[in-house]
Amino acid sequence: MARSDLTASRSDLEAALIEALFTQSPVGLHLLNTDLHVVRFNTATALARSVPVEDILGRPFTETYGLVEPDEIEALVRGVLVSGVPAIDRIVRLRPRAAPEREHRFAVSVFRLQNDRGAVLGLAAAVVDVTERERARQRLNLLAAARDSVGRTLDAGVTCQELADIVVPDFADTAVVEVVDSAMRGEEPPPAPLPAGVQLRRAAFSSRVPNAPQAHPVGHIRDVPGPTPDTEILSDLRPRVVRLHADLPWLAADPTRAQAIHASGAHTLLITPMTLRGAVLGLISLYLIGEADPYDEDDIALALDLANHTALCIDNARRYTREHTIATTLERRLLPDRAVPQTALGTAGMPIPSEGAVGWYDTIALPGARTALVVGEIAGQGIHVTAAVGQLRTVVRSLAAFDLEPDELIARLDDTATLLAAERASLPSGDSLHHEVFAATCTYAIYDPLALTCTAASAGRPTFAVTLPDGTTRIPDIPAGPQLGAVDRAPFAANTFAIPEGGILAMASPSTLSALPSDPELVQRSPAGADQSLEEILDAIVSRLLATDAGSRAAAVLLARPRGFPSECVATWQLSADPTATATARHHVHAQLATWNMDEETAFNTELIVSELVTNAVRHGSPPTELRLIHGRTLTCEVRDTSPAAPHLRHARTVDEGGRGLFIVAQIAQVWGTRYNADGKTVWTEQTLP
Repeated sequence: MARSDLTASRSDLEAALIEALFTQSPVGLHLLNTDLHVVRFNTATALARSVPVEDILGRPFTETYGLVEPDEIEALVRGVLVSGVPAIDRIVRLRPRAAPEREHRFAVSVFRLQNDRGAVLGLAAAVVDVTERERARQRLNLLAAARDSVGRTLDAGVTCQELADIVVPDFADTAVVEVVDSAMRGEEPPPAPLPAGVQLRRAAFSSRVPNAPQAHPVGHIRDVPGPTPDTEILSDLRPRVVRLHADLPWLAADPTRAQAIHASGAHTLLITPMTLRGAVLGLISLYLIGEADPYDEDDIALALDLANHTALCIDNARRYTREHTIATTLERRLLPDRAVPQTALGTAGMPIPSEGAVGWYDTIALPGARTALVVGEIAGQGIHVTAAVGQLRTVVRSLAAFDLEPDELIARLDDTATLLAAERASLPSGDSLHHEVFAATCTYAIYDPLALTCTAASAGRPTFAVTLPDGTTRIPDIPAGPQLGAVDRAPFAANTFAIPEGGILAMASPSTLSALPSDPELVQRSPAGADQSLEEILDAIVSRLLATDAGSRAAAVLLARPRGFPSECVATWQLSADPTATATARHHVHAQLATWNMDEETAFNTELIVSELVTNAVRHGSPPTELRLIHGRTLTCEVRDTSPAAPHLRHARTVDEGGRGLFIVAQIAQVWGTRYNADGKTVWTEQTLP
């Protein structure tokens, strides 16, 4: 083929290509001159067919198709004309004249045209309708953003507000989220259809309109009137798009809502139920204002996806709220309602909400006017941790009834904790509790008002501080034992330290030590007493803790203020190790009880108790023998000797001539027991005073 024939064939092909592009191609091709006027365009596209030819040819490109932002498009096109740098796939918005109620999106690519000599001839603009693609992309982006941002906390209110903020303004101009009130409180959501009287709580509101009118504030609880779109949706669980106008009967019956809708200018409402496994958690109401495109079927499907995700997040928050409520209630029931009043010790305690532990404190009355002070915590959260706290607290109280020394009590408590840890480890591997290590601490102290001393032992780091009457604070030297249930089986040790009258003993978690009342301005008191109550001091400490990071780790705080025990309420006698000691003891007791104005029955019973205890000490114990009476909230009788041999209560047979002494004591006294120490033992009884 001759060269001239090839050239002619190529020219024909180029001419045919240009003709096809301008008459058959789905791409909207436009030729613009240097004045940005349209000189030729593709008449085959739907966009071009919607506009008369005379309204396009010879007119500025920015005035042809109803561009939403014509000034920005003109700047873009003129920039290509000047610089020669193409603009590729720039998204523009327009409202075609044939359907101005719906916004379309087009991808525009603009190229500069110039001849072989470099002279600028004009521009070529390729326009492609990408409305559906962009809408699909926006829906996917919105759904991805919701899944990423909604439900980051276990707070139902925060979750609802996160959703409202996500959908406004990209998907709705105003959003309202309402949740079934009982579900907000942690109860099981009701199944559909909802019965009459179910209340909805407005949980979130968001609008692109500044100071947008609201029918009700967030937190408002309303009954669902009927018949309305709300009641229909809560019955059949199908979303609905409602065109809003003043003639709607259900809207006229709710003037507050009607006024808010009218004031906002909303014209379309999309209501979507939030459901999970057939249960209803609430409603999402999305309003459109102004020239916003109406909702279509794809938008309804997106709203359902958003509602389903939000419902799952709300249900997770609801379950957490329910478990937290149960755990908090259980914890509150497990803690003492109020401190047991003691003659020589004032106490005040408070559990502090913690992110990673549940704590407890306790005060236990012991014989001899003494008081046991307990503070402990278990790592973790939830009902199982609160239940474990209850188990340990019960064990501590049971062991305290045996009047054990602090180190021995902690050692036995550790045995219980080891069993609890073993039970947790033996759970099925699918149980989440199986993988949680049992970690607990406990500090147990016994305050003796007669000696003004405190003996303490600790599993874990000891958490003591003593504030002296002059305002200075010191940390007692208490040996730190292993945590409860730990693999480390090192022995526990106790130490005794003095607490002067007018001082304050503080027990708490380690992070609390920085907030103890060590400055004179916080704790103002004199050597003779305190001007500030323990409750006021405790409130100040807790407030300081909650204002710092320490508050997120503290689990409980217990304060104790010693008071001197009245010397006239204690009587002590040294007894000889011979049979006359019993008569001597009865004589001393009779005289002392008369001084205390005890009634005859109490005096008789006490003399009988003393006779039996002293007789046992003389016969079976080792000298020296000491008798002590303590007149406090109860009447305590103590007989001490240096023998470690313990008396045992037994029921004597009919033919036995003896062996009934301790049985008689047990019948007369309210409680009795034996306390051991390095110097021997003390047998004690307590009687309730009339």
